[in-house]
Amino acid sequence: MAGRITLTMIKPDAVADGHTGKIVDMIIGAGYKIQAMKLTRLSKEKAEEFYAIHKERSFFGELVAFMTEGPIVAAILEKDNAVESFRNLIGATDPAKAAPGTIRNLFAKSIEANAVHGSDSADNAAIEGNFFFSQMERP
Repeated sequence: MAGRITLTMIKPDAVADGHTGKIVDMIIGAGYKIQAMKLTRLSKEKAEEFYAIHKERSFFGELVAFMTEGPIVAAILEKDNAVESFRNLIGATDPAKAAPGTIRNLFAKSIEANAVHGSDSADNAAIEGNFFFSQMERP
């Protein structure tokens, strides 16, 4: 299944703004099968664990605060070439640089409040999927 899955989080800004359904529709419309999905809220500890790779960066505290300010929707998505394809669907981190029609172009407010997360590699997709979902929560 490596290469066929990616993880996304619809971030607190997009959930709060009521964009969850539109984003999920775009994901399904792009040919993804949703393997698992849940509405949840990250604790400070869980957000720090998920973003540990950024711990030494100046924006770490702000990132953790942002990701804990409201609920998120986490989902494991399946499709051929899932990671690269999904990163094209979501667009550049900076919504001002995201291609027209991408998720971030349509729904992100800023580099920080950029609507969605997408795994950056097949290995990280597996790690991130395991972070949010037990085997019982998957088909």
